[in-house]
Amino acid sequence: MNKRIVLFASGNGSNVEQICRFFEQDATVTVQAVLTNKATAGVINRVKPFGIEAEVFDKSSFTDGTLLAQVKNSNPDLIVLAGFLWKMGADWVKAFPKKIINIHPALLPNYGGKGMYGEHVHRAVRANGDQETGITIHYVNEQYDEGAVIFQAKVAISPQDEAAAIAEKVHQLEHRHFPEVIAQLLKIKAE
Repeated sequence: MNKRIVLFASGNGSNVEQICRFFEQDATVTVQAVLTNKATAGVINRVKPFGIEAEVFDKSSFTDGTLLAQVKNSNPDLIVLAGFLWKMGADWVKAFPKKIINIHPALLPNYGGKGMYGEHVHRAVRANGDQETGITIHYVNEQYDEGAVIFQAKVAISPQDEAAAIAEKVHQLEHRHFPEVIAQLLKIKAE
């Protein structure tokens, strides 16, 4: 049976592109929708080569139940937050228990919470003098970055690494592992 995923993104969309590329030749998985809260998000152009039209939504449709009803009607097997910066409300978490996952550019519980995304995380890691960082893929609950951890991967960083170099190392981990973890989760759900 075909598995359906819905992707949410707020920005550039490099992870969404990697996920679409990973599943492009897989007849058992369909990227059902790419949803973004920014009309200028790079993800919109990144998914066009895959024949996907990203849908832009606003805050009211996200919070008033309109978008939730639309996504529910599509009956996804997994909702993937790939650089999506808005907090999923309790209504979303209740509607899709253990079906919403997120990727975070650090080793949670470190550097998580409201406002901790992208460059903010990498600057904090650098300022703290950490010798390693990484990614965390986790289930989404009602709190920022506090859902159960599914997968983590680490990468060494040196004192000379600026935030941009740290970001590049983290992106490499994201691109390598995120699609694979999604595939594994979908396989588990099929069993």
